[in-house]
Amino acid sequence: MNASQPAPPPAPENAPEPAPEQFVLTLSCPDKQGIVHAVSSFLFMTGCNIEDSQQFGDRDTGLFFMRVHFTGGRRGEGAVGAAPAQPPVTVEKLRASFAAVGDSFAMDWQIHRADEKMRVVLMVSRFGHCLNDLLFRSSIGALPIEIAAVVSNHPTFAELAASYGVPFHHIPVTADTKAEAEARLLELVRDEEVELVVLARYMQVLSDDLCKRLSGRIINIHHSFLPSFKGAKPYHQAHARGVKLIGATAHYVTADLDEGPIIEQEVERVGHEVTPDQLVAVGRDVECQALARAVKWHSEHRVLLNGRRTVVFA
Repeated sequence: MNASQPAPPPAPENAPEPAPEQFVLTLSCPDKQGIVHAVSSFLFMTGCNIEDSQQFGDRDTGLFFMRVHFTGGRRGEGAVGAAPAQPPVTVEKLRASFAAVGDSFAMDWQIHRADEKMRVVLMVSRFGHCLNDLLFRSSIGALPIEIAAVVSNHPTFAELAASYGVPFHHIPVTADTKAEAEARLLELVRDEEVELVVLARYMQVLSDDLCKRLSGRIINIHHSFLPSFKGAKPYHQAHARGVKLIGATAHYVTADLDEGPIIEQEVERVGHEVTPDQLVAVGRDVECQALARAVKWHSEHRVLLNGRRTVVFA
């Protein structure tokens, strides 16, 4: 080595360990004593640390709901009183070992890695404001999702999807081809391992069979005038009636058209001077906001079904 060259810095004696992996546990079950104790004890004994915990007992249904965000113990660092050296915690090990706790309380439960992005398909027809909003939010990391594809019954937004590097699938729908179109959608969902389908102003009624197959995995957005102003130009109908609140509802899709469990709603006040076109613009904004929050909360495992309602740990 040349004497004029500085010696390389010595390697650190104690290199920092990687941060422990983060997980989310969600559950619902009949409400009874001991649920929180059982969950926290399980996490303690597996060397995990609770970062955040939310729970809700519904007196009307007698069900208990819980969401726990926790970290796995570092290698060689367990909980106080546990073995001093533990292997890394994995989601597979957690699921296998938590099954006994879940069975003992008749839980409907799931454990996910907190940093794992949910794979999503966006569906759209001719109105692209919600599609564009979700594509942008996803591109800047504001939504914890990975958009696997955009599906449309019109070719209108192929270039928009391509600008974000997202595959576009044009699947026309007619009365005669509806079953074939839905079969192609299900094939795409299966092949791309899609966990959530978002109807970002997709103006086709899904069949009862498709709604059942993807139950709890399809989110829709519509204006909140329903059932008052149905059909074409609802904002113009609302203007004619002097409506003072513009709203949007994001909900899970069921066989009951536009009546699935509500996830999020947004409203905006308007005055008498607002024109029908301005109402439409306001409506687009509130639709984007409500849908984006619903997608975010679902993809973060914050929404639990409670019959025809939802529990949202936002």
